[in-house]
Amino acid sequence: MQRLTCAILDDEPLALDLLADYCAQIPFLELRGQFHDALVGLAFLQDHPVDVVFIDIHMPRLTGLQLVQLLPSPGPRIVFTTAYDQYAVQSYTLNATDYLLKPIAFERFLQAVTKVRQALPHAATAVATAPAAAPVEVVVAAAAPTDAMFVKNEHRLQRVAFDDILYIEGMKEYLLLHTASAGKILTLQSFRRVEEVLPPERFARIHKSFLVALSRIEHVERGKVQVAGRLLPVGDTYRESFGELIRAHNQL
Repeated sequence: MQRLTCAILDDEPLALDLLADYCAQIPFLELRGQFHDALVGLAFLQDHPVDVVFIDIHMPRLTGLQLVQLLPSPGPRIVFTTAYDQYAVQSYTLNATDYLLKPIAFERFLQAVTKVRQALPHAATAVATAPAAAPVEVVVAAAAPTDAMFVKNEHRLQRVAFDDILYIEGMKEYLLLHTASAGKILTLQSFRRVEEVLPPERFARIHKSFLVALSRIEHVERGKVQVAGRLLPVGDTYRESFGELIRAHNQL
């Protein structure tokens, strides 16, 4: 199996850890270095060539777009990882192989890695000459238990019981989980992914920035709900579906 070497550059520790975790799940991908400082990463890449670099765009002192132009030629394949879509066109003028928008799902990351692998000069030769290999199973994660989920928090996977969740607050590409016993838990994740995991009969999206545990709602008033003493807005988009949920939960 032809291995790919890679490096990750991102000034956000959570994003760096997430991509490193993704790399570890792909058998043919070898992580040679991960850097939160763009200049340190550049120095490494100038002395240690790799096949592909996963690089954020918004970084202090040196942006990802600037850094790529300073790499030796021929340089590595580039995959940009960013929360901003406005640089997509510019990235492809720099011959980027792919452009990943945060939050990045594992499946999307794997697509980018596969695209890099197919684009490398040795890929066609390796496919033509290599003997047939046994299928490789990439395990993303074990099936989630019915009473809890695991979220990446700093440098660990933290178990969060559904019963312990008060509400979840969106903060750009991050989510802030407000819990009864563990306080606040910040994780790099999307509402869409969390909504796929949470039991829909127990949780409701009430706003583009808020999702609440129905059992934790203290009262509803004038387009707002109170959870743990905090009034949260109910957005116009979610008002009708939320009202139906409340009526279904034994409203008198």
